[in-house]
Amino acid sequence: MIRLLRALLALLLLGSGGHVLAQQYEDALLLVANPGFRDLEYRETVLIAAPAPNGSHVGVILNRPTRRSLYSLFPDHEPSKKVVDPVFYGGPQSRSALVALVRTGETPGAGSMALMRNLFLTFRANTIDRVIETTPNNARYFMGYVIWRPGELRMEIERGLWSVIDADVDLVFRKDTDNLWEELLLQTKRIRADSGASSGADTDAPNGAFANLVPSLTARR
Repeated sequence: MIRLLRALLALLLLGSGGHVLAQQYEDALLLVANPGFRDLEYRETVLIAAPAPNGSHVGVILNRPTRRSLYSLFPDHEPSKKVVDPVFYGGPQSRSALVALVRTGETPGAGSMALMRNLFLTFRANTIDRVIETTPNNARYFMGYVIWRPGELRMEIERGLWSVIDADVDLVFRKDTDNLWEELLLQTKRIRADSGASSGADTDAPNGAFANLVPSLTARR
């Protein structure tokens, strides 16, 4: 039943009968939660997000590792023993569904969407199984993910809930994520300060330095 639900969700998100999507690589963004974000689900989080063809956005939380190994969750799948990193908590949508960020130059298979160059988000169970069996540590595995309705992420950014920076594959697969949020928060503050100094803008305005990134969130609708 879980695999069936995961397949149906993937079809809805991908909007292409499960076929791989050739998205523009620059669409992926890193979202850094504002320190005042009151929702415990996203407090002090860093997410990667990208647009889906149906106008929504989809992503995963990058800095919420669990204490569980993949094999402990799927003891009947022997190849899962080869996965070194713990499973991460990806978000509140379909918490029991396994998804994977896969680092590869070509599509991992059906049910995948390209987030950026050399990075795919994969929903389909048999594709994830194949990744685990062939290149298990070229991926990071998540329970659950995040979905924003059309226009929802743009509104959250304009409200100052998120700061936005360019996505980087090496950062996505960083081993130690304990201080990732603090480091990226400082980086966004420096970007704001530099932007304000050069333009005379108010550096305390929410996401003033990132205004040029917000229109890209709706450009593909």
